[in-house]
Amino acid sequence: MKLSSLSFSDNESMPDRYAFGKIDAQSHVILADNFNPQFSWGEVPDGTRSFALICHDPDVPSKPDDVNQEGRTVPASLPRVDFFHWVLIDLDPELREIEEGSFSSGITPRGKGGPLAPNEARQGINDYTSWFAADRDMSGDYFGYDGPCPPWNDELLHRYIFTLYALDVPKLDVHGHFNGNDVLKAMQGHILAQDSLTGVYSLNPDLAPKQIGSTAAT
Repeated sequence: MKLSSLSFSDNESMPDRYAFGKIDAQSHVILADNFNPQFSWGEVPDGTRSFALICHDPDVPSKPDDVNQEGRTVPASLPRVDFFHWVLIDLDPELREIEEGSFSSGITPRGKGGPLAPNEARQGINDYTSWFAADRDMSGDYFGYDGPCPPWNDELLHRYIFTLYALDVPKLDVHGHFNGNDVLKAMQGHILAQDSLTGVYSLNPDLAPKQIGSTAAT
């Protein structure tokens, strides 16, 4: 199976239209367009009864002490943990493309609804649910896609890994407010094939000079 995208190339920078936050010269970060990227795929194995798509960032700081703090940086040497940005399951086995913006085309304070999604698919909660849990204005259940917003003072370029799975079951055995780990566990023994695309993104101007230049011009 082969996954491809018109939105970004493998191991290349993701445009900020697919991000939750983008660089701002005055305030470090402002909200971005938050469109889900476009994807298409082929070479699907026989016996495929559904697809699942998961996006995760494996480069999230394991400790929040230095995150977005003036005069400090998040060291590249800090141990990192996973952060799920999209958990999409029960996609029709005949489907071969996800159009840009078809699942997300903006930021919804307190999160988009779910788990029901377009085309009879389902979406789990992403990890902005826990990230914003203590925020009075943003707390809620964040279903579906919400894009990159790494710390603006992180020394490390973040990777966003989109993995498509061909499965031998029409629906995964997860329910309610399921998350990425729930889906990874439910897929065990049911994966016929998988393929990944990785985009990179940063809100640190030293790592993403093109992004701050384009933002300042808009």
